[in-house]
Amino acid sequence: MKKLIYLSSMLFIGACLIVACQYSGPEVGPPLIIPEGRMVLKFDNIAGNEDLVLDNKTYSNSFGEDLTISKFNYFVSNFKLLEEGGDSYTIPQDSSYFRIVEADPKTQTVILNGIPQGKYTGIEYIIGVDSLRSVSGIEKRGGALDPSGDMAGDGMYWAWTSGYIFVKLEGTSSKSSSSNGKFYYHIGFYGGFDSENKTVNNIKNVKINFAGEKAVVTGDSVPEVRLTADVLKVFNGPDPVSVEKNPGIMFDFTLSSGVANNYKSMFGFGEIKQNSLAK
Repeated sequence: MKKLIYLSSMLFIGACLIVACQYSGPEVGPPLIIPEGRMVLKFDNIAGNEDLVLDNKTYSNSFGEDLTISKFNYFVSNFKLLEEGGDSYTIPQDSSYFRIVEADPKTQTVILNGIPQGKYTGIEYIIGVDSLRSVSGIEKRGGALDPSGDMAGDGMYWAWTSGYIFVKLEGTSSKSSSSNGKFYYHIGFYGGFDSENKTVNNIKNVKINFAGEKAVVTGDSVPEVRLTADVLKVFNGPDPVSVEKNPGIMFDFTLSSGVANNYKSMFGFGEIKQNSLAK
């Protein structure tokens, strides 16, 4: 019997020399790579508790002033996803700049690719464009940041100061003190210098928790997260804005800072839908 066992063992070893034997023990080699997936963000612009409609609907601010919105655009960038266990995943910066335009629905869908599979409970980002990217060469400012691209029609860039307009809000009101009844709020500045002075820093950080829900990223499931942006909070935040008193705000550092304090709170969580990729 011992000779038989010995002969069987030798035959097995010989076979392994000819063909690769499958090894079922612990693997030795590079660390396991977690598969990647993606997440879809839907930016839903609203006015109070209803959908935002440009040009054809009247709203009111905390001063009771009537408002008709004709333009509402903003930049969001530098995204970070908050994981269930307390860690976070930062989207590579070159893939983290988006311009949301209410008049252009396709801009309101943002796709974040290359995300590690997992469960995410919140998101962080900034309203605006960070100072480093604002002063980078044009080769680092393509896509949504290209001043000569689609942005030209939106007017979201001040060429004279090489700065981006973070939030642009325009419309009309019977209470506006301007001769044509219009109001406009073009808010930018990242704390750099204009031709004379150091500017205010109107970059604002946003952190949104998914209200106990989880955005689950897997190889066959893509979460779609709806985020709301309430245009009325640009007027009704901690620094209320009156279109009669201030129909236009652009270069005044104090007034623009007040509007920035307002729009910091305009974002909220809507819902999460899990879209299956299974065939």
